[in-house]
Formats: sequence, structure tokens, C-alpha cells
Amino acid sequence: MGPVSTTSLAADLPAPDRSRRLRDALLAADFTADGLLDLLGAPAYAALARSETVPALRATRGHSPLETLVRLFLLQRPVVHEDARSALPLDDALADGWVVKDGDGVRASVDVRPYGGPEGQDWFIVSDLGCAVGGAGGASGRDERVVLGVGGASTTLAGITVRTPVSSALDIGTGSGIQALHAAQHATRVTATDLNPRALAFARLTLALSGAPEADLREGSLLEPVASETYDLIVSNPPFVISPGARLTYRDGGMGGDDLCRSLVQQSGERLNEGGFAQFLANWQHVEGEDWQERVRSWVPRGCDAWIVQREVQDVTQYAELWLRDSGDHRTAPEEYAARYDAWLDEFEARRTKAIGFGWITLRKSGSGAEQPSIVVEDWPHPVEQPLGETVRDHFERQDYLRTHDDAALLEEHFVLADEVMQEQVGLPGAEDPEHVVLRQNRGMRRATKVDHVAAGFAGVCDGSLSAGRILDAIAQLVGEDPVLLRDRTPQAIRLLVEEGFLRPASWAGSQRG
Repeated sequence: MGPVSTTSLAADLPAPDRSRRLRDALLAADFTADGLLDLLGAPAYAALARSETVPALRATRGHSPLETLVRLFLLQRPVVHEDARSALPLDDALADGWVVKDGDGVRASVDVRPYGGPEGQDWFIVSDLGCAVGGAGGASGRDERVVLGVGGASTTLAGITVRTPVSSALDIGTGSGIQALHAAQHATRVTATDLNPRALAFARLTLALSGAPEADLREGSLLEPVASETYDLIVSNPPFVISPGARLTYRDGGMGGDDLCRSLVQQSGERLNEGGFAQFLANWQHVEGEDWQERVRSWVPRGCDAWIVQREVQDVTQYAELWLRDSGDHRTAPEEYAARYDAWLDEFEARRTKAIGFGWITLRKSGSGAEQPSIVVEDWPHPVEQPLGETVRDHFERQDYLRTHDDAALLEEHFVLADEVMQEQVGLPGAEDPEHVVLRQNRGMRRATKVDHVAAGFAGVCDGSLSAGRILDAIAQLVGEDPVLLRDRTPQAIRLLVEEGFLRPASWAGSQRG
């Protein structure tokens, strides 16, 4: 399927043709992420992100252009013509459908939410009414084709995406266009697909109002619209919810269990160029009698390395309740809610599913068909520091390095301790010596690893000036140990410190690698 003309996608949505004038007006009023924080204050701003609007209403009782825009687009309250005309090119906004007449005033036809780009850009995410503030509030009983705005999942995916400049990028299930907007900053050509034609229309509005280049928008499910084309970067926040049926297009994939995520991951390998990345958010089942890590590992396509990180696990009751609230079913009659809850549990029981995992999946097309691929699957529910794009890229570079360096080569290498690594000594109060030493990262994945005194001392003196072997020889002399034995037993610890990002080869020192 080729490019889709968005002029016929959703006749009830605004036209983007004069969005430049609207963008200029929004910026002139300081309708930006920073401007909102200044106007509302931190508590009201944070409440707005939780979909609580009362504090923001109290903070916008004046008639300034910024207060008017907040009430109009974020709080969805009508404003009088005089205030609207002072804040907007009103005739254009009415003609193009951004606002509509409402008695003696006007009201917004869509949500427009300021969104700060990674380099300080002032962007705007356009979505259905009531779906921008908070974002994660879900459809709450709305039409199945509802298009959501910014939520925690979308910002998570944007933060973990590798941002190396590329020729081509593909956003699968683009929704309101957030990932396509990010990709447009570092990809020469961006293609965005979605099964919902309204989503493609919203993505076009988001790109236009944010001053970004147009994307190639294509209607269809997952990878179907791109046929056999290949890309340097693929991203997707797909409809990954494991549910009984496909009631809501934006979240329910319509395939059984976690088949949608599995098929998307498996098929994406064929759509990646050599060295390209594919990055997804996903849910997967924890099935009775199965190892969840082996289940997800089996999804990785041939010719790809993978890093799969499980961030959260919910039992089936927690999971069902979360998504029943998302769809507004908790507001229905008790017997109807109970019937739907039962349907979710019946589905999980039939599939022997005891819990659902959520996390990130990153593939890199390595093309190393004959070699053993690097597939790392781990459970990491701990806090991390976004953005993680460089951390993700460096993970794969470290895997490449370790695959091509045996123990002898490691001992010849010069290493540098990564930035912001701290040492902690753990033991009972008053003890003469600590029970063990912990190295802790204060950036990226914020890992902590337990090491012995030799590994701790080794890491502490790694400044690139001496080879690993010479450092170990010096340590052996200090502690009175046979240097040959120390050289034999330490490379495994060095390998772990490199793999987890505590040490990096000195040849990488020219670039920041945590």
C-alpha cells in the first residue's frame, strides 16, 4: 500500500495548511512546556499531568493569551470571542477547524498539548479531546478509534530510542505522531503507519503544528503498508494490551495473547537495514510451566542481536483491573463490570497465564548469521535515568567488543572507569573490613554490582594509562598474590564490568559512554 492522502482521512479534524500562523501565535503567547510551568506553578502543572484540572482552572482565571490557550486547548473550556481573538488568528482557526463556535464564544475541537523536545524544541501534540492531559487516562468509554496524546509509554519509548542520524525511519502505529516527530529530527525520511485513519490525520497535525517536515503516512496494520521496504530505524508503541477481544484500536491488538508483539518483533528483522535498530514497548505472558525469558528470547529474528528489559510484572488481577479502568468499565453497572472482569480472567486461565510482563525490546540487525547472536534478557524494575538512547547504543557496542576480545586481549586493553561510578562498602557497623564492595552507576541504567577487593581496586585505577595486565601485576605485588593466578581469574570480572558499562576501552574515551 502506498502513501495515503490525509485530506480524506478525517473530515471532522482541523486542516493543517495554515498551521504556521497558529504555531506563531501559540509561541508568542508562551504556550510552551516552560510557559505552562511558569504560569501554573509546579503543583498545578503536576496535577494537570494526572488529568486533575481544578488547580489549573484556579490558576487561569485571568484573560491573558496564555491563560486563554490553557483553558481552550488543555482544559477544554469555552472562551469568549474577545479573549480567543487576542490569543489566536481566530478567523483562520475557525475556518480550519481548530476551534468551533460555542454560543457567544468558541471551544477547541482537538487537544493541543505543548511538548518539549529533547533539544529544547517547542512542539505540540494534537489528539482527541480529553486525551492530551495526562495521556494515560485512556479512552474511558470513548469511540474505539480514539487517538490519545502524550502518555508515559510514549515518552518512555522516545527516551530509549537510539538517535543516531539515519536515512530512513519507520513509526509503526503512530497514533498522534509523537515518535514520528522525534524521528523527523534525525532521519532524512520518516514513514508512519496506523490502522486508524484518524491517527494518521492527527500525526499530520502534530508534525505541521510542531514545524516538522511532513512524513509519509500510510494506512494499514503494523508492517503491512510498507511491503518489503527496509529502514535504518523502526520504532513502535503498538497496541500491546493482552485482552479478550479488540474493543479499542489504540490498545487492543486483536490477536490472541501476546501474539501481536511476537509477530511484530519477528517480522521487523526483515525490515531492518544492516546495523539498524528496531525498538518496541511490549507486553508478554508469564505462562505456567514456561520461563518468560525463554519465551521472549524465542521472538528474536535471525540475524539480529537483542536487548530485552522487563520493567514491570503484574498478576492477572492487577492487569485486568488496570485496563478495565482504562476503558471506563469500572463506571458501568456492577454486574456488567463483573462480567467483563470474568472475561479477562477466563482468557488468562485458558492460556495458563499467571502474570503479564511489560518492558522494552531492542533489536539490532547484526547480519552475523553464522555467529552466536547477542541476546540479553533481563529483569530490571529499578529506577533509570532517561534519555537512554546512548545507553542502548553502547550496550550493543560493548557486546560487539566482548565477542571479539578473548581474555588475553582484555589483559592487553587499556580501560577507563565510566563517569559517575561510586564505590560503596557494605558490612556490619564497626567491622574492621567490609563484607563486600559495591560499584554503583549514577547514570543510565543505574546498575550496581558486587565486586571483590581486587576488582574494586582495579576499577579505581583504570584511567587509560596502563594495560589491564600491568594493573593486575601491580595489584598482585601489593596484596602478595601470584600475578599469574591473578591474571587467570580476573578477566571474568573485567568482562562483567565492561558488559554492564562500568568500564570502557580507552579508545572510546573520545565520546561519552556510560
